Amino acid sequence: MRGWWREIAGLVLPVACGGCGRPRTELCATCAHALAGAPPRRVRPAPEPAGLPVVHAAAPYADVVRELLLAHKERGALALAGPLGDTLAGAVAAAARPGTGPADGPLLLVPVPSSRSSVRARGHDPTRRIALAAAARLRRSGRPARVVPVLRQRRYVADQAGLGARGRLANLSGALEVVPGGARLLTAGRVVLVDDLMTTGASLAEAARALGAVHRPFIPGIPHGLPAGSAQHGIEQRAAAVIASSPASFEINRNSSGTWIVAGGKR
Repeated sequence: MRGWWREIAGLVLPVACGGCGRPRTELCATCAHALAGAPPRRVRPAPEPAGLPVVHAAAPYADVVRELLLAHKERGALALAGPLGDTLAGAVAAAARPGTGPADGPLLLVPVPSSRSSVRARGHDPTRRIALAAAARLRRSGRPARVVPVLRQRRYVADQAGLGARGRLANLSGALEVVPGGARLLTAGRVVLVDDLMTTGASLAEAARALGAVHRPFIPGIPHGLPAGSAQHGIEQRAAAVIASSPASFEINRNSSGTWIVAGGKR
């Protein structure tokens, strides 16, 4: 109800750009360029949590991009879901590059779930809304895609604000699960975890663990009977995409002198 009222109010109340505050537009041309101006890149937080999938992000979480995400998530600027979804679609396409999944199936965007209390407080589910916009953008570009919201919280999770990397990992450990019947839905195509933002990577790592409990993703040329933990031997089995990540996470080679082997090639 609250989300519906916000959409109606946006039609009659003065609007301002969510990125810079410029009046009479929800997204000015300058901020739109800042949101979509750079190609997605692989990102890795430091420290990198165990089980983190290969993550692609479109932009650092700073300045205009940070303001746009906050305007959509916390200030009810719901019209920003469209351009934010377009940006997420680019990151999804980068994450699901050719050769990393079934060629004849759609992209399955699995949103990291928000808590019920957060959804009630905000009046909407920002990640799911952006994921739906991203899937629509991918379909318009000719790439079949749909949102598959199969993850849910199985226990209470404290507010992540103010927690460091270790605290977030502990807070989220074992917190997510796949809904009954969700595993069957994940077999129809290439699964890509999606979120609006990655900071420490704890949410994506926990989401990947929950998916891994019921679904082993397809990897070209690799038998499906791989033993548990095979990802530790150089094969990255999961893919994820976010709009933004912490600026430092874009420095993917800062602690690595070797070659990373991922599904479909080397990095």
